[in-house]
Amino acid sequence: MTLTDRIYPDQTIGIIGGGQLGKMLAQSALRMGYKVAVLDPSADAPASATSHLFINAAFDDEEALKALGDASDVITYEFENIDGPLLKEMVDKYYVPQGADTLLTLQNREDEKDAIRNSGAKVVPFVKVTNDEDVRAFAVHENYPVIVKTATGGYDGKGQYLIESEADLEEENIPYGDTEFIAEKYLDLEREVSLTVAKNVSGEEIIFPLQENLHRNQILYRTIAPSRVDYQKAAEEEVSRIMNKLHFTGVFTVEFFIDKAGVLYVNEIAPRPHNSAHHTIESCSISQFDAHILAVTNQPLPEIVQHKPAIMMNLLGQDLDRLDNDLFNHPEWHVHLYGKTGRKPERKMGHVTLLTDDIEAALNQLKTDFEKEQTI
Repeated sequence: MTLTDRIYPDQTIGIIGGGQLGKMLAQSALRMGYKVAVLDPSADAPASATSHLFINAAFDDEEALKALGDASDVITYEFENIDGPLLKEMVDKYYVPQGADTLLTLQNREDEKDAIRNSGAKVVPFVKVTNDEDVRAFAVHENYPVIVKTATGGYDGKGQYLIESEADLEEENIPYGDTEFIAEKYLDLEREVSLTVAKNVSGEEIIFPLQENLHRNQILYRTIAPSRVDYQKAAEEEVSRIMNKLHFTGVFTVEFFIDKAGVLYVNEIAPRPHNSAHHTIESCSISQFDAHILAVTNQPLPEIVQHKPAIMMNLLGQDLDRLDNDLFNHPEWHVHLYGKTGRKPERKMGHVTLLTDDIEAALNQLKTDFEKEQTI
């Protein structure tokens, strides 16, 4: 690393996307002394309140992207579904250390899984499908159930079809002509885990503790860190294989499945800060957002120390409806509300992190205090 490679405080970091991830990235950058410019189509985007310059424009607005680029010394992004040609143009004209190639690969599930498989990492068996006959042929080889997923645009479970039988396939009417699809073997899961990694421009890497995740309705519901199952080394080895094939700068998270036989499979990769690592704000020596800012500005990356085990719970719209009168009555909860104006069911409105030396006791307490009549 040379000093000329670095972006220093008082220079400007441009962020494409002003949602909660953009807001928390901006908060880290501001605390370090950087200026922040944000582009987002929502006038009341969460990051609009944490930026020196807020550009309210569509993500495909070329003039707006140019304005962001001209105002910034380095550019990053908070989400992966950025228009490919426009991103390539930004990379050509401005300093975007994450580049475009890896993000464009990860935008397509088939390309992503091919890249993971080609790296030597283990992925769930899958195949591209264009009609029901392709799904049937895959099911003959892998057996039902299978999951049919859109190759592009899926998020929080959108665009996924669980096919448990021939009857399900006939009933679903999957819209093959509208987009590309893959079929994937359905695993009998024991656990889901994720590993968050940061890599700076000079190639220094740091790795956060493995996180154990629970999803409900395809949306992350709860994370426990460190994971109660010891797959840290195995996950790191898989991530190392992937990094040898794909370019990464900044923070990224690899999501894994563990089946009932104890086999670890790579599920997907998020080339940005990830919901499962929000606990790092309180639980670790630096947060994933701090790590990302340090990485894209090419500052040295410190060793990660987790001070205390953590439980992170997402706050969806319905959770705020239920907890409004109670949310701030728990001094042991670290409450983060993202500042979104539209409260909707299943929409991520915030999160709560609890630090504890006794995960099981804390989970039991959360059943009463957080979930009320439901179980966690």
